[in-house]
Amino acid sequence: MRSPGAAVTSTVPTSEFVVVGIGADGWPGLGEPARDELRRARVIYGAARQLALLDGAAPRLGAQLRPWRSPMSEHLAELVETWGVDDAHPDTVHILASGDPMFHGVGASIVARVGADRVRVFPAVSSASLACARLGWDLATTRIVSAVRTEPGVVLGEVTDGARVLVLSRDETTPAAVAELLTDAGFGASAMTVLEQLGGPAEQIATDTAEGWHRRAGDPLNIVAVDCVGPHRTRLPGRADEAYEHDGQITKSTIRALTVCALEPAGAQILWDIGAGSGSVAIEWLRADDRGLAVAFERDPERADRLRRNAARHGVAHRLSVRGPAPDELADAPEPDAVFIGGGLDEEILALAWDALADSGRLVVNAVTVENQALVTRRHADQGGTLRRLSVETVAPLGTMTTWRPALPIVQWSVDKPTTGLPDAGLAEVVR
Repeated sequence: MRSPGAAVTSTVPTSEFVVVGIGADGWPGLGEPARDELRRARVIYGAARQLALLDGAAPRLGAQLRPWRSPMSEHLAELVETWGVDDAHPDTVHILASGDPMFHGVGASIVARVGADRVRVFPAVSSASLACARLGWDLATTRIVSAVRTEPGVVLGEVTDGARVLVLSRDETTPAAVAELLTDAGFGASAMTVLEQLGGPAEQIATDTAEGWHRRAGDPLNIVAVDCVGPHRTRLPGRADEAYEHDGQITKSTIRALTVCALEPAGAQILWDIGAGSGSVAIEWLRADDRGLAVAFERDPERADRLRRNAARHGVAHRLSVRGPAPDELADAPEPDAVFIGGGLDEEILALAWDALADSGRLVVNAVTVENQALVTRRHADQGGTLRRLSVETVAPLGTMTTWRPALPIVQWSVDKPTTGLPDAGLAEVVR
């Protein structure tokens, strides 16, 4: 199993990357080993505001200071792949990062691309550590999310009554956006603190409730702390159907809980949700483990738009991509570690999904119609796995009294793909 965002290691064998964390106090706050490293540098890359923190030391540095081009991610990728390939580039490149480079930082991105053996890191105190020190919060129990490369709605994946959440901001607009999101989600009474330029001479701290936040945009270098007051929101699957916008095409709460558990979300996996409808299964699979990614396949454009809104509402939009219908859109999608088929099931889609599934991956199919139930029953006979018939009844009024109203029964087949990677003969026959 591999990380869904892991990049291929660079083919350049000689270059070394030195990443130095710098705080808002700039050069004076650096330790002597970090200063010595920067004095040896020939070129230093960093954001413009990070490079500006070296102003007082510039006369003692012989390096060229080069700001990142926008978008930084592309510039960094280019740098990693080309550095050290000729004499015009020194073997070592120095990069500035804010705070701890291995905490939601550029250091972790570089290590993922070239390996830890080619990276040396000099960390400073992270903004999260500084924020918790100012607030008196226990860092170990504080949830931390980054809105630096994603939308502020990422905070909605963590909020629940009593939780403490830190949001790493993209810029000065993030606090107001977070306040609006919290208020709309029922967390308007939450205490919201914005901490700017932490650790530097221009440090500023302001607190208000989310619903009362009307402050003007401040410094772009800030972190938002939320002490949540609002409804309890569990990460466990089986949220109320009313928590989703849908047109009836939704895996109902109880069946959804059993389905997500059958998919066994664990770690940096990729899920395919075929015939996604409202997206409730993919969304709760993502909420169960914040390291995963999901790809939803949906034929109806209106449902696809509704799915995106649901993902944003539940704070997972940055980890979910929406494609058109299966089987048309399956071919170039990233290899899945798990596949759920809840709509549009047929022999072709089942065969293609099985073929795409990673070795040891899990396939879960929910079948409602007699025809599809017969299909999964045959496949279970051929390939094994677990076959269940799920039936749920709910109390409902009957005249002046009450009775049990049954939902349509679901036949659920779950099966793991063998590690050999060889497809089952029955499914292979369909592909031919």
